[in-house]
Amino acid sequence: MEWPIAKVARMSGVTARTLRYYDEIGLLAPARIGAGGHRYYGEHQLLLLQQVLVLRALGVGLPEIGRILADEVDTVEALHGHHQRLLAERDRLDTLAATVSRTIAEMEQSRKDGRPMTINRPENLFEGAQPAQYAESLRDFPEHAEEVARKTATMSPAEIEAGQRERTAWMIRLAELMTAGLPADAGPVQAEIDAQYRTLTALRHVSTDEYRAMGRSCVDNETWRTAYEAIAPGLAAYQHDAIEAYATSRLS
Repeated sequence: MEWPIAKVARMSGVTARTLRYYDEIGLLAPARIGAGGHRYYGEHQLLLLQQVLVLRALGVGLPEIGRILADEVDTVEALHGHHQRLLAERDRLDTLAATVSRTIAEMEQSRKDGRPMTINRPENLFEGAQPAQYAESLRDFPEHAEEVARKTATMSPAEIEAGQRERTAWMIRLAELMTAGLPADAGPVQAEIDAQYRTLTALRHVSTDEYRAMGRSCVDNETWRTAYEAIAPGLAAYQHDAIEAYATSRLS
């Protein structure tokens, strides 16, 4: 049985553009290309796509995924390995959610007490954090994800960890502004979004439409949305609205 690319995109949540990109880089070719250039995928391709998405969810970059798939002998054995990694990732996300929840509780208590938050054990702020998750959140933007992968490949572990800490701090600061009642287009909020945008464009040019699409991914991308909502309910939509306001006021 075969499925056209549009059907595969709907079933998997991967855009047709990304599927074509996977073909271009030799990661996942369609079973055949029919009349008019229409691409069709068979059961074997769907199984391969499942593995690609599982490995992406685990933070593995596309070049490494290609090597893993090329070296595989038994699909069932490979899926067993992926399953174990997913269970470990579930535990990591539980730890990360607990870490963020603890941070929010401590920040709220410090506000009630009218004193600055005291961090006695700063290493606790980063329990469960994993830098590779940043690249996975860009799975619908393969060109940008590849640029991130190339950049991180040249970075030391300390530099990668520092970047992860910066992104975590962004999310927490945005949650603070949201809980303080500031609208998404408020100056302090837009200053945070400007810093995020400048970091993105330091890697490669990001068009207005692409940045808006990244904003929509805060809500539409399950992994990304889960990360935001773990910090504060409504934060994913707040980030989206803030990006949309920034794109309208500063990039249009």
